[in-house]
Amino acid sequence: MEDLFADVASSDLATAFRRSRWLYAAANTVHIAGIALLIGAIFPLDLRFMGLWKSIPRDALVRVLVPVAAGGLAVAVAAGLLLFSVRAPEYAGHPVFQVKLILITLGAASAVAIHLAHGLWLHGADDARLAKVGALSMTCWLGALVTGRLIAFVDA
Repeated sequence: MEDLFADVASSDLATAFRRSRWLYAAANTVHIAGIALLIGAIFPLDLRFMGLWKSIPRDALVRVLVPVAAGGLAVAVAAGLLLFSVRAPEYAGHPVFQVKLILITLGAASAVAIHLAHGLWLHGADDARLAKVGALSMTCWLGALVTGRLIAFVDA
């Protein structure tokens, strides 16, 4: 794996991003915009699952916010891969980055599982189950956000 990460870091694309302040800054901005879309969409949905805004139909929020969250995740991942490429070996071995990836994977997997099961149990799910789903989701995404920032401040 180390060879793969070294190859990624030495690629022409990674080299271009390392040499250009503006390319890296643009990718970072796009990454943050994707995160904003993701968190900005998923938190209200999670809060609804946790019992807030009961007067707003859950299905209406799901219909509007899930595509926004999915789009935000796609944008954040795409830009994140560009940012990762600049220092791939270092990031891959960074324990905080590894925790971030685990949290993103758990958050995304739980969202996919909820989406796939939507017709099976989400409509009829009791409030306690939905509150747990919302709390797990918020924990994963907030944790990913915090660990993402900590990478710059914690020595590997």
